[in-house]
Amino acid sequence: MRLLIATDAWRPQVNGVVRTLERMGEELPRFGVSVTMLTPAAFRTVPLPTYPDIRLALARPKAIRVAIEAARPDAVHIATEGPIGYAVRRWCLGEGRPFTTSYHTRFPEYIHARTRFPTSLTYALLRRFHNSGAGTMVST
Repeated sequence: MRLLIATDAWRPQVNGVVRTLERMGEELPRFGVSVTMLTPAAFRTVPLPTYPDIRLALARPKAIRVAIEAARPDAVHIATEGPIGYAVRRWCLGEGRPFTTSYHTRFPEYIHARTRFPTSLTYALLRRFHNSGAGTMVST
């Protein structure tokens, strides 16, 4: 089985999301799963406003499509709700391909603390994002 994991959180970030994905990439091959990570490393990036240590990918839809098609995945997992996550979600929905997602952090509270953006709106966006998937992995 070939699995594509799409993530906006990747090295050199050091956090629980990156560590979880690294472990998945290490452990899944032991079960016969070939893992391809689609990360910001494959694209031009810009710093996240107010948090420059996090880089946001500037990925064109064609580049995302080419990367996905090159991986030839049997399954797609979207680990984050950033530019890469949204682009891969859009591709999956357009192609009629099922996908799963992950919910790792209290992102709405984080956004609110930095910008005062209402958490209710961010949660609404996240519900829309995750509800279109076949399932959501939640860390405990």
